[in-house]
Amino acid sequence: MAILTSRLSDPAVRAFVGAVNARDREGFLALLTPDATMSDDGSDRDLTDWIDREIFSTHGHLEVDNESDGGRALTARYSNDTWGEMRTRWRFTVADDGRISRFETGQA
Repeated sequence: MAILTSRLSDPAVRAFVGAVNARDREGFLALLTPDATMSDDGSDRDLTDWIDREIFSTHGHLEVDNESDGGRALTARYSNDTWGEMRTRWRFTVADDGRISRFETGQA
């Protein structure tokens, strides 16, 4: 059973999931540090290209199944118009200012 986004422990991660599911690209980018990085299946990717291709142009959606590490590690069902639904893992690094400086995702 999915965890409601509003019940996620870490405020930055909660906002990240909320922005993905609301398709709020501007709000999503505001959650990231200016130099934020990301990786997919262990390979660093261009963040702007990746989020447009994998989230915002393809109706990405996260259903979180569990969280650990104080809410900064998630296992979730991720779906988009390109790949359908898959089980994924997410890990977040949150900077001192509360914004996300890195996220890593991949198949779980």
